[in-house]
Amino acid sequence: MKGIVFTELMEMVESQFGIEMVDRIIQPQELVSKGVFTSVGTYPFSDLVSILGHLSQATGAGIPELEKAFGQYLAGRFSKLYLPFFQRVNSVFELLNEVDSYIHIEVKKLYPDAELPQFDTIKMDSAHIEMIYRSQRKMFPFAEGLIDASATYYQQKVKIKVLEWNHDGAEVRFLVESLG
Repeated sequence: MKGIVFTELMEMVESQFGIEMVDRIIQPQELVSKGVFTSVGTYPFSDLVSILGHLSQATGAGIPELEKAFGQYLAGRFSKLYLPFFQRVNSVFELLNEVDSYIHIEVKKLYPDAELPQFDTIKMDSAHIEMIYRSQRKMFPFAEGLIDASATYYQQKVKIKVLEWNHDGAEVRFLVESLG
């Protein structure tokens, strides 16, 4: 998993819970990375799982809730760090439709070893998008948070529904509907 995910997670934890919480949730003896991250490095997914588990224990928040909050935070950061991706389209529906056909292709150019989830658009119009999220990491609440905050970027109010998901969360069908 790319280091930017880890460095941004640490930034989110520090901004929302304080630097003491960062120190509290990093358990170097449990992490392959030993708790040292750079944005350009690559680290095992197991380190992310461990950190989220410690954050859940420390805050009392569930891991799905933390994943969603992190997705929301990261979408806000991406809208600043990768503004051209957001500026090339006019709505969250157009952005979501471009995740696999454009955005992930560009990400792979920058980070050829990045392991990205797959987003397949099933159908779309100006007020709805139905899409399937596929990832062996099973972080669909994170994906939901990314969608939610991306809608906020475009000042669109949306309702996100999970229509179906397989037994382990590796494949989830979302419906995103405009509320106005």
